[in-house]
Amino acid sequence: MNTVRQRKEMRNTGASEGHAAREGNVESGHKLPSGGTRRRLWETLSFTLGGTVALCVGVLTSVYLATLHENDLWFSNIKEVEREISFRTECGLYYSYYKQMLQAPSLMQGLHGLMYDNKTESMRTINLLQRMNIYQEVLLSILYRVLPIQTYLEPVYFYIYTLFGLQAIYVTALYTTSWLLSGTWLSGLLAAFWYVTNRIDTTRVEFTVPLRENWALPFFAVQTAAVTYFLRPNLQPLSERLALLAIFVSTFLFSLMWQFNQFVVLLQALVLFTLDSLDLLPALKASWLYGIQIAGLLLVCALQFLNSMILGSLLISFNLSVLTARRLQKNLKTGNFLNRLGKLLLHLFVVLCLTLFLNNIIKKTLNLKSDEHIFKFLKAKFGFGATRDFDANLYLCEEAFGLLPLNTFHRLSHTLLFSAYLSVLCVTGTAALAGALHNLSDSTRRQPMGSVGKDAVSLRPATAYNFMHSVLFGLLALSTMRMKYLWTSHMCVFASFGLCSPETWELLLKAIRLYNPKRMCVMRYSVPILTLLYVCYKFWPEVMAELSELREFHDPDTVELMNWINSNTPRTAVFAGSMQLLAGVKLCTGRTLTNHPHFEDSSLRERTKAVYQIYAKRPAEHVHGLLRSFGTDYVILEDSICYERRHRPGCRLRDLLDLANGHTMDGPVQNDPDLKPADHPRFCEEIKRDLPPYTAFFTRVFQNKTFHVYKLSRNK
Repeated sequence: MNTVRQRKEMRNTGASEGHAAREGNVESGHKLPSGGTRRRLWETLSFTLGGTVALCVGVLTSVYLATLHENDLWFSNIKEVEREISFRTECGLYYSYYKQMLQAPSLMQGLHGLMYDNKTESMRTINLLQRMNIYQEVLLSILYRVLPIQTYLEPVYFYIYTLFGLQAIYVTALYTTSWLLSGTWLSGLLAAFWYVTNRIDTTRVEFTVPLRENWALPFFAVQTAAVTYFLRPNLQPLSERLALLAIFVSTFLFSLMWQFNQFVVLLQALVLFTLDSLDLLPALKASWLYGIQIAGLLLVCALQFLNSMILGSLLISFNLSVLTARRLQKNLKTGNFLNRLGKLLLHLFVVLCLTLFLNNIIKKTLNLKSDEHIFKFLKAKFGFGATRDFDANLYLCEEAFGLLPLNTFHRLSHTLLFSAYLSVLCVTGTAALAGALHNLSDSTRRQPMGSVGKDAVSLRPATAYNFMHSVLFGLLALSTMRMKYLWTSHMCVFASFGLCSPETWELLLKAIRLYNPKRMCVMRYSVPILTLLYVCYKFWPEVMAELSELREFHDPDTVELMNWINSNTPRTAVFAGSMQLLAGVKLCTGRTLTNHPHFEDSSLRERTKAVYQIYAKRPAEHVHGLLRSFGTDYVILEDSICYERRHRPGCRLRDLLDLANGHTMDGPVQNDPDLKPADHPRFCEEIKRDLPPYTAFFTRVFQNKTFHVYKLSRNK
């Protein structure tokens, strides 16, 4: 096993005196007085300084994370095989295609090899560009070949530096979103500081570099910033078109780089639907965003050769249903409170039925099953019946797909982030609720597009959008720990916005009857500055200590295994084993695999379950037959799986296999009455005894403290 050793933008209006135009989008044709000129100069200087700070903070964060990666693994000093092993689980699989493209005689041959791949899954030819999200590896390999950098930059460094460079874009986008919301770049600086000081809960790029989310999330942050700008009222037509272009490009790139794109963008569509239904968002702008989401996903679908998981996605069905229902239901936002509430409930029912009907028709017509394991997992996770389904249980038993641990909130509170976030969430939530109730109760008002609830509570569309965004992604993170990185990064944005926002302090001070413009201005700047000083004082020593801690990658058993495979097996050999290990085998040795960690294919899931019978209670002949049906030449057994103790009883891999096979589980675990004792001992244990039934089919050819490799006989 792997171990480690020790803009706000303002324009002068020339309008009513003494009125502070928060959005700064109204222009005046009159000549500006000298005070207006000074204000414009000050705004230009502030924008320049804020932009410079944003770029510097982004670059420094990127360098910081890259340094942590180097210090943790001593990446510059370890061997090539050790560098590749450090790309754990599916990370290694994705990086292997970058390596494959670079080793190809030409770009065209490399692309052909990806489109007609027969080494990722034995006895099959698959189109990797259709199956997986690896266009980023293709692009990087092309750039590395074309750019004159081969003499002084190794391929692996070009790869990881690109990813760490994306983190600069990520932090800059978070900074910009907070700045746009609050109107001061001080908010963006606080968001960036919180992102860094809560690194454990905001990113994991330094130890899972090639992971798809590390490629995708920077573009999702850019999209959120672009949506925030687009939702500002009274935008000029050119600014609006540029914002839409930025939203489309970032949505497309985000979707292209992560297989879970449809589920994330679906949540974003639910945010738009909720706010549009409550009249907290301009309907026309919501329609534009629905259309962009569909267009971005369909373009990705085309590039991925009509990937079935995208065609059958709930997002496309939902967005089409919303747009259709809006056409069918006229005058949805008219009438008294009860009338509108009834129309709203009917609208929700129509959208839900249309979505399920359309999605079901698409999946049945195209016979799509690529994402059924996700819905099985969700069904079991939220208590809609226990399951013995092997694929669903694999997710249920993984900590990353469990509930968000409570100690996460302790860590986030330690930096004052969670406390500030909850306070801002409560204030903004109260304003959103009051605004929604006011909108539902008053259908006779006619407001300019983008103005929301002005007579009751002023809550801008961009603020409402980011509020609902934070709430829904918070619920997702609470239910599934792996998705917390979508929430915690936006938590930094939303909390810092609240501390620096004039509307938040105005609402709060008015509630306690202490409001006046001067006091609001003092609170708006003093609180975030004090918070920044506290964070710097408290955590600067910890950051410095972290940067000075030097460790070293250490996994001699896996290195020994990979070296043995390279030296003692033919290049055409087919290997079976655990998904995680085989990804490393593919990267380090280039051998053919029976299965791999990219689980979004129904036939691959069935194959993986069959291969995993090596850890079940099955006879040697049965296991041999299964493995040979996939063309297996060698099988790798891992003691860490056969004798696993990492998971609780009932969640160990061998327990999941016993349950799926109808066998009683070993150890102190409660078995269901219908489970029966197996007729054969556990294969991974019994094979090590070298008894005749096993030696007739399997010959041990390699062994160390962690791995056992057996060569399969070709007898049937």
